[in-house]
Amino acid sequence: QVQLVESGGGLVQAGGSLRLSCAASGSIVSIVRMAWYRQRPGKQRELVAGITRAGITNYADSVKGRFTISRDDAKNTVYLQMNGLKSEDTAVYYCNALVPLNYWGQGTQVTVSS
Repeated sequence: QVQLVESGGGLVQAGGSLRLSCAASGSIVSIVRMAWYRQRPGKQRELVAGITRAGITNYADSVKGRFTISRDDAKNTVYLQMNGLKSEDTAVYYCNALVPLNYWGQGTQVTVSS
């Protein structure tokens, strides 16, 4: 099993930045990919960014050029640096680990005020 704990959400003005962190513990060596998803009000959960064990990244078109996913293997932590935040980025952000079973964190709220 894998446990995920997110942190770093909050309230920010449009154009601002936030960095989300996701600390993983448990069967970490089994993780194939880490990712960030988000669920906006009234919408389905969607992929924001992912990073594979090999370090290959992918991003949703809506965040390309603004968000960056990275990881620190020594800390077993994945980050999501979010710059140029827009009101439409307001959502609950979830950390995901693909093992290949899916594990989820508890979510962290990001609110962008316009």
